[in-house]
Amino acid sequence: MNGMRSVLLCSTAALAGMSTAEAADLPLQKAAPIEYVRVCGAYGAGFFYIPGTDTCLRISGRARFEAGTIPDPNRNQSQGDALQMRGLMRLSVDARTQTDYGTLRAFVRGEYASRTGTLLSSATQLRIANAFPATGQDTFSRVQNFAIVEKAFVQFAGLTAGRASSFFDFYAHDYELIGSTGGSDISATNLMAYTKVFDGGLSATLSMEDPAYRRQPVYSAAFASTTNPGGVPSLFGVPTTAPTALILTTDGGFNATSAAFLDAVQRQRTPDFVGALRYDQPWGSAQLSGAFHETNVGGFIAGSTVSSAGTPLPSANTAAALLAARGIESGSQSAYGWAVQGGVKINLPMIAPGDGFYLQGSYAEGAMLYTGYTYLTGSYASNITPVQGGAFQQFLSDGVINPLTGKLDLSTSFTIVGSFLHYWAPEWRSAFFGSYGEVAFKRGTREAFSLLNNLVGGAVPPNAYTNPAGFAVSPVLRDNGQIIAGASLIWSPVKDLDIGIEGTYIGTSVLDGRVADITRPVTVGGLPLYTTKRYDATQIRMRVQRDF
Repeated sequence: MNGMRSVLLCSTAALAGMSTAEAADLPLQKAAPIEYVRVCGAYGAGFFYIPGTDTCLRISGRARFEAGTIPDPNRNQSQGDALQMRGLMRLSVDARTQTDYGTLRAFVRGEYASRTGTLLSSATQLRIANAFPATGQDTFSRVQNFAIVEKAFVQFAGLTAGRASSFFDFYAHDYELIGSTGGSDISATNLMAYTKVFDGGLSATLSMEDPAYRRQPVYSAAFASTTNPGGVPSLFGVPTTAPTALILTTDGGFNATSAAFLDAVQRQRTPDFVGALRYDQPWGSAQLSGAFHETNVGGFIAGSTVSSAGTPLPSANTAAALLAARGIESGSQSAYGWAVQGGVKINLPMIAPGDGFYLQGSYAEGAMLYTGYTYLTGSYASNITPVQGGAFQQFLSDGVINPLTGKLDLSTSFTIVGSFLHYWAPEWRSAFFGSYGEVAFKRGTREAFSLLNNLVGGAVPPNAYTNPAGFAVSPVLRDNGQIIAGASLIWSPVKDLDIGIEGTYIGTSVLDGRVADITRPVTVGGLPLYTTKRYDATQIRMRVQRDF
């Protein structure tokens, strides 16, 4: 045993000696240096260098809870919701690199929300493809998830390209929680712009922007005739969501007896062009904005000619000849609208640090979303009640095809908004805000539409000449106005935490006469028993929000 042990010890020593000798012949390897994250102070707090690069990065975000109510006295089918709730998250990444041409910046932001109830479960966001709804019996149109690329743009040497806020906007609900006043506020659109900064705080921007986010539909009267001769195709089988009628023949008086239809769906043809002059000073800022916007319709719908009972259906050639006699040869057309906006912000530190006041006004022809008149009621729809359960519908189209002239008549709109922010103490603040706006349609267009009443159903008013009493109380294509006023109280016990509540009054009215009250659909002798001129509503919402 002792001999065996000696052999093992000798062998181990020999192997150890060989390993040591061989290790001495190998080159030494140094450990890779550790790169620590370094603070980047060039662009403000929160930026750090991406290791191994000269690019500075800032990651930020938001968590928010909201709950609110809009009392709804209407308990008819699909009405009666009052509660609204939302949980929202936001993540943002800001990357900046200094170059010989100035700062190269890329900014991305995503917003995601789960929301329920009227208004928060927004039909506007469904129509513009920013959200998707639940499909259950109790959840359809009441539960909605929201996911959007809210920002994704590059800035370099005065150029901004990507998804960003419109350069037309100024106030954009800066002081509000709910954001319900009239005024342009497109938080995300696709654009490419160039900004020139001059000495003294003046800057000028020219921007080419996506028209899809600024379109209110051309008004389309839904087809409801049941008097077509047998075998005549129904417009319900035509691949368009927006047929609008042109009168072919009348009975010699005030009733259309046949009509052809245009496709009123708008196409992507021309970008919007926006210009803005901005002036920034220690006292505040001012901006003047202008926009050019195209409204368009498609051509005639093949096989869509209809006639009343007992009236021969015009052939395609006959219909074309009847239209040509009035100077209508091509259905496809464009009309070019415009908008202008002016605003001023005044800082008021003499009242309290952080206080400020906004005043803004805008006017548009055929470009309603530039005035923001639809911001509370809802966008991308030609008619809708101001809130769920409203007594009548607002009509909000950018344009209407006159069924007699065949021309695209543009609507006009304007809004005025003022907002005041006051700090009662460093951790307590309130906003007081209000707006008023109107939309108007060209005179004579509504009367021309009424001639179609025996061919096209409830989406046109009763005949203005054979049923003037019914015409007088119809809400279809009526000029309307809306006033909004509200106030908030917000507590910020620590930095970047807001706990607040806001109340809003909404008053919507027709501008001339009265209309039928759709919440009390009782008729006597074919006329509504209950009419109204305005609809008043209130909204209360609370919020808890942490930014980081």
